Amino acid sequence: MKYNGPKVRVSRALGIPLTPKAARIMESKSYPPGQHGPHQRRRRRPSGYKVQLLEKQRLKAQFNIHERQMRNYFKKASAKRGNTADNLAQLLETRLDAMVFRAGFARSIYAARQYVGHGHVQVNGSVVDIPSAQACPGDVLSIREKSKRVACFRDSLMLASNAPDYLSVDKDALTARLERLPVREEVPIICDFSKVIEFYSR
Repeated sequence: MKYNGPKVRVSRALGIPLTPKAARIMESKSYPPGQHGPHQRRRRRPSGYKVQLLEKQRLKAQFNIHERQMRNYFKKASAKRGNTADNLAQLLETRLDAMVFRAGFARSIYAARQYVGHGHVQVNGSVVDIPSAQACPGDVLSIREKSKRVACFRDSLMLASNAPDYLSVDKDALTARLERLPVREEVPIICDFSKVIEFYSR
């Protein structure tokens, strides 16, 4: 399932901030939610399966995708030449909604998905409203001319950190170009991809 519930609660359960609000709250409440949350650190060491499951859930949450989508991405990554973990990272990171988020046009992956779905984003000059659309090196995504008047895009850019090296962003024109496929270590997420591969390879 996708994580459509309270993002702060989900963030605390997974141990990663999924939104700016979650990041603020987790500074003072870094433990899991619930009455037993502060005491969960004292419990025994988790099993290998639980560690793999947690990493898989973290990866899904950070890209806001369904379990079926994740399994399909794993199958595609496994079928491609090269390292499966690297292939999986590239497939997920070159989703259109992920690129909108990395470029700084949205404050969270959830907002990026909404912006794409509402038709605010263009790829090579044409509107694309499918968040899962795959980008290729050389593709240029931009905010529609009519949408540039909406304050949320420039507000997001003002608060965004620097874009990854594989993306070149023009903040004035509200455009971003995918220069090359990302390397797994460059993808700015919290996840052990090897554990995810182990989970789906069982």
